[in-house]
Amino acid sequence: MTDLAPDPTLDELRVALAPWVAGNAGFDGWTPAARELAADQLGVDRDVAALALPHAIEMIDAWFAEIDRAMLAAVGPRIGNMKVREKIAALVEARLAAAAPNREALRRALAVLALPQNAARAARLGWRAADVMWRAAGDTATDYSHYTKRAILAGVYAATVTVFLDDDSEGFADTRAFLARRIEGIMRFEKAKAQLLGAREYLPSLSRLVGRLRYPAV
Repeated sequence: MTDLAPDPTLDELRVALAPWVAGNAGFDGWTPAARELAADQLGVDRDVAALALPHAIEMIDAWFAEIDRAMLAAVGPRIGNMKVREKIAALVEARLAAAAPNREALRRALAVLALPQNAARAARLGWRAADVMWRAAGDTATDYSHYTKRAILAGVYAATVTVFLDDDSEGFADTRAFLARRIEGIMRFEKAKAQLLGAREYLPSLSRLVGRLRYPAV
């Protein structure tokens, strides 16, 4: 039983309930039954638990936030000495490791998020995961690359989760290999993009050329 304050806030209840709901969701789905069993396991009033996590989407959101916390705790300060690609790989692997005990719950969560009515929430959760990972990796970009990095990582993470869900290899070796290939592909793309942008600095300016045609130097 998790220690709770005598009169916990709803936010505190969400944090406490999330992993227990996930532990039950593999069998009961992301349903009131999973939440009520979690409430019983924690000694929390079921009606209060329903206020904290009223629907499946809130339960999943709370669990994903818990996975973020577990990921950051697992990687810790050692990430500071890594290269960028190593940081991202370590973060994704730590995130998957946090979800590994509840793979069936993750599979069911993705099924819920795939419903049309949950598309916007699913996109926000994917973006949040990518943003947490990039910030943990030390990214401070504020230009357009802030958005492209997160969009690309969200896609890589989603593809990697698909492999992870059906990976029966020892230590999820197939998932790690897939992730490494995807990250390597991104790094090659980023290198090519940087070279292209650098080359553009030496291209003649069209507006300057037109100006010279209209007003030739004397």
